[in-house]
Amino acid sequence: MEQFNKIFLNISECSLILKERPSNHHQYNLPTTEQVAAIIVGCDADSMDYGRDINVIRCDGNLKKVQETKGYYDPLQYPVLFPFGTHGWDINTTNCNGGKVSCRAYYSYMLQIRPNDQSMLLNTGRLLQQYVVDNYVKIESGRLRWIKEHQSDIRSELYQCLHDALHVGETNAENIGKRTILPSSFIGDRRDMTQCYEDGMAIVLNGGKPDIFITKTCNPSWSEITSELLPFQTPQDRPDLLTRIFRSKLEKLKDNFINKGVLGKVKSYMYVTEFQKRGLSHVHMLLVLESNDKLCDPKDYDSMVRAEIPKLECEPKLHEAVVRHMIHGPCGIINRKSPCMKDGHCKKRYPKQFLDETRQGTDSYPEYRRRFDESVSLGKDRSVDNRWVVPYNPWLLLKYDCHINVEICSSIKSIKYLYKYVYKGPDRVAMEVHKGSYMDEVQ
Repeated sequence: MEQFNKIFLNISECSLILKERPSNHHQYNLPTTEQVAAIIVGCDADSMDYGRDINVIRCDGNLKKVQETKGYYDPLQYPVLFPFGTHGWDINTTNCNGGKVSCRAYYSYMLQIRPNDQSMLLNTGRLLQQYVVDNYVKIESGRLRWIKEHQSDIRSELYQCLHDALHVGETNAENIGKRTILPSSFIGDRRDMTQCYEDGMAIVLNGGKPDIFITKTCNPSWSEITSELLPFQTPQDRPDLLTRIFRSKLEKLKDNFINKGVLGKVKSYMYVTEFQKRGLSHVHMLLVLESNDKLCDPKDYDSMVRAEIPKLECEPKLHEAVVRHMIHGPCGIINRKSPCMKDGHCKKRYPKQFLDETRQGTDSYPEYRRRFDESVSLGKDRSVDNRWVVPYNPWLLLKYDCHINVEICSSIKSIKYLYKYVYKGPDRVAMEVHKGSYMDEVQ
């Protein structure tokens, strides 16, 4: 310990500040739940070529660097998870047939749920989250490393900047410089997001505007999740279980839409899965219906979407589902810190106004029927009425027992917004690191 203190005595005390951007930049909104994140500092040649490392103090007091691509990185980084020094993944790991095992395949194997398997890894709560995040970064770093080393394989010379140099008659390579290209095959990259958006607009050109916009969010209270949790576990302790169950239900949802046509015959569709700032995975999906199943007027809208709390005595199960999953807020004067609040007003424009009949809205969505009725108590001195109901489809809500918002895309104005919203990209964070001894009173 004395040697450890000597080595790290000169490290400055720093503070890390996460900067919240304006709320209209959704990618930069701060999360509202506790999460585990990894911040990789530096991108020098050594880290790109050999990966990250941890420093281990040897018995002689010297430091030993252990790279993330070595099999003994995991037991040294996570001695609680691997108390017997179990060898982890390295670049030479093979399967029973002698084939190389990728980093992704190895950690997918480690996170599998097996019958009667008392896996210590899946029972460690926050440490499991750190293990998952750490190894996801390892997988992404490996992909980036491969791309950097295989620029000729991705034919980076065909990208527009080099073509432009040739077209203007540039013959001296020194004047062109050298670029390392991150291709659109890398998920989440700017080129990937741009290509997805352009593909979406091509679908519009071919199939017409989208007819239905659906947002479905994971419900941590699903019986498939709660039945697998141990008495001391909460859903956030098992991110692997949440994502597996959500994906399974998403595949069922797609089958109901595309093959069974529960909302009409689907001509084309697109969707993207992402994680909310509240820590749960959710999916945005756009459906383009065939001509015979298009929704043309308010009567068609009412047959597909409702925005009212059903009567308890008439539809008890649907009433319970709507109250549990489809009530917006609380926001406004009740909760001014709600994520939907901007400049003192709800960005989603809740509470809505009462309406006796559905009508065509002035923006991209219809104004759904919300008749005046008695308020429903939610406890804690709060009650709601139809003005606070998020539009839903009764069959889908009862089928999947989760927040599942269904909107009719009634206007051509919705095209660009919806397709950009679906492919807005992953979450981002802006941060600053300050030395503890540094003080700038003006700043």
